[in-house]
Amino acid sequence: MNAHALPRPEPTTIAAVKDKLAARLGARVTVSQTILEQHSHGEGLPAVGIPDLVVFPETNEEVAFVLALCNDHGVPVTPFGAGSSLEGQLAALAGGVSLDTSRFDKILEVSPESLDCRVQAGVTREALNAHIRDTGLFFPVDPGANASIGGMASTRASGTNAVRYGTMRENILGLTVVTPDGRIVRTGSRARKSSAGLDLTHLYIGSEGTLGVITEVQLKLYGMPEAIVAAVCQFTSLEGAVNAVVTALQSNLKLARIELLDEVQMRAAINYSKLDYVESPTLFLEFQGSLNGVREDVEMMQAITGEHGGGEFLFAERPEDRNRLWKARHNSYQAVMALSPGKSNMGTDACVPISALPGCLLETKADIVASGLTAPIVGHVGDGNFHLGILFDPNDAAETERAEALAFRTARRAIATGGTCSGEHGVGLHKIVHMKTEHGEGVALMKDIKNALDPNGIMNPGKMYPFGGNCRS
Repeated sequence: MNAHALPRPEPTTIAAVKDKLAARLGARVTVSQTILEQHSHGEGLPAVGIPDLVVFPETNEEVAFVLALCNDHGVPVTPFGAGSSLEGQLAALAGGVSLDTSRFDKILEVSPESLDCRVQAGVTREALNAHIRDTGLFFPVDPGANASIGGMASTRASGTNAVRYGTMRENILGLTVVTPDGRIVRTGSRARKSSAGLDLTHLYIGSEGTLGVITEVQLKLYGMPEAIVAAVCQFTSLEGAVNAVVTALQSNLKLARIELLDEVQMRAAINYSKLDYVESPTLFLEFQGSLNGVREDVEMMQAITGEHGGGEFLFAERPEDRNRLWKARHNSYQAVMALSPGKSNMGTDACVPISALPGCLLETKADIVASGLTAPIVGHVGDGNFHLGILFDPNDAAETERAEALAFRTARRAIATGGTCSGEHGVGLHKIVHMKTEHGEGVALMKDIKNALDPNGIMNPGKMYPFGGNCRS
């Protein structure tokens, strides 16, 4: 997918920037072809853009030097975290510098008393939770991939725990951001709320590297619950499973996780993760809280699922059993790929209001069947978010077109219900086509903000903002 490639800087410009960067960063500037290719894309569909250089800064001041230098020379910069983004955010469409934050891997401060911490952007969520395990605290946002905290902030990531704990948007107190002209700015504070000035923190959350580089993140932490119980409930119909979720949410039942897998996704999970279930629509559930509270929540959910055709709960109470269950859920992408070896997976997501979830999911399921494609459904349905893994042969133009059309209709159907084209993947390159439909005149305002903060258009050009206007795109 190189059709969106943008004009690249002149070789003489790149050479001049490389020499100045090498004088400051030494061997942490590379033009190794292998490393350049590693930094040309994320996961998901190939949206490849080869950078001219990859740099590995280690301090805020080094990031500021890189950005100021590139800004002066008009050289594009594409921030790079763990490489797990799904919508083409990491492709260096105009070449230039890929700025790798993996060496920003320090946990700077943990305050158990205030339930917060400050980490560098390259710290992964698994590394953070391993570090704070002995404090009795944890960080709940869990997108599945072992993503970097900075990348999760940049894409406003979510995950299986969002129904109880919220997304990155709700769990970030403040940031350190380096602007395109090299200023180091600290936003927010450690306070849980503020009415002082513009909310710069949330301006940068979800900006996908188009406004600056996030280098540090102040996060909320949570105490480990007294009791955790996971359960699986299987249904005779997709409609019954979805309606059970809606009823539970409308009853104010506080589940920690509510994950839906349709019968095709269950077939994939059973085969790939060796699960002992049947191929039918299934809810993966997790309950957290006090012992009595969890018991009451389980009983209430059992009554709700029974009213909608759900079977007996199959419990996973031991940590190793829960981990196996959620590992199978997190391996959904790999499981889908194993269904049809040799095919590509056009993974997409959408998010709708809870009241619209049954209708939207059932219409989407009918659309999948009519398309003739294999496209399992899996979702964090507790907050209205669902995913399709659309399998297609990239060498078959007709099948590729059908897959793209299915993904397009899924996004537009969600928007039509008052929802969004993406609950957690972000926009990147692949979902630019939906921005005007979803945001209307808001897109022009987004472009104004982009042009004000990045007037030379060096930050991750060609992403998020629809073509046109003054954005470099």
